[in-house]
Amino acid sequence: MKLISLFYLVLYIVSLSFPSCKSRKDVPDVSNIKISVRLIRFDKSFFSLDTQNLRTSLISLRSAHPEFYDDYMKNILGVTGSTEDSATLQTVKIFLRDYRPVFDSLMLRYRNTEWLQKDLTGAFRYLKYYFPDYPVGNIFLYVGPFTAPGIAVTHKGLAIGLQQFAGSSFSLYQEPWFVELYPQYISRRFSPEYITAGCMKAVIEDLFPDQSAGKPLIEQMIEKGKRWWLLDKLMPYAHDSVKTGFTQLQLTWCARNEGLIWADIVRTTDLNSIEPSVVKNYIGEAPFTVGLNQDYSPGNIGQWIGRQIVRKYAEKHPGLTVSELMNVPPRKILEEAKYKPR
Repeated sequence: MKLISLFYLVLYIVSLSFPSCKSRKDVPDVSNIKISVRLIRFDKSFFSLDTQNLRTSLISLRSAHPEFYDDYMKNILGVTGSTEDSATLQTVKIFLRDYRPVFDSLMLRYRNTEWLQKDLTGAFRYLKYYFPDYPVGNIFLYVGPFTAPGIAVTHKGLAIGLQQFAGSSFSLYQEPWFVELYPQYISRRFSPEYITAGCMKAVIEDLFPDQSAGKPLIEQMIEKGKRWWLLDKLMPYAHDSVKTGFTQLQLTWCARNEGLIWADIVRTTDLNSIEPSVVKNYIGEAPFTVGLNQDYSPGNIGQWIGRQIVRKYAEKHPGLTVSELMNVPPRKILEEAKYKPR
């Protein structure tokens, strides 16, 4: 083993003993906020359909789940949902046949969802504290095609596609066709512990749609950094690995080399570049960041740096509300943060 690898292995082991060193003095007490998070098992209802009497069974399904039936049929299965539509009936029948083994496997993991309801309730309490007018709708659990989203905002709440949270060791995730669709550095996050963070990211995007596409790299980094900063507010006690999607080893490397990372980006990259290839190297899914250590650097390091800049700005402007900070232009944040990590 190389000496540097041993060094970071020791850091990783030590970091596991200290989940978070972040001060908790700025975390509000939300224990008295009353919230009701309702998990609706659309997945169980759907896979209970009677294929021998499918038309009547679908009518019953629509009656039982009017808030989600159309979303599922149109946006997940890609059919009209009409019980008079032969394409709908055929698609549903084929899907039930092909995905029954997937549903059965997921039921072993998600037969009981009290833990998920507890996690989501905690996050929604913080959401209500900062955004009291945001509606907390129903949360629909469903099983869809593997290409369907893991988390989505619907007209009546949130939808969680359990097919993307079967656990990183799920056998189908190892199949070549799946690896081509979702490389391992993405599918390793297809585990239950990432669900609540995914839900809060979807809510944040609903509250503050990201309109930074096409803007200079540094502005995109900071805009996306705002979202992780807000996620910290909504999930103050969650591990950073769950919120960022980085491995603990990657997080340790970032923390130890923050100054060098920033210096390298400034030295080798035009922060005002709008070139797609440049932006993509620092923002978005990737196994590592080109130009940085391929063994330890994560992809999407630009968003991590963006959050560090936002944190500096927030420290200098403690009087700002969360909503006010989220609406501060990224250039103003950059100029006033005076970000100079060591």
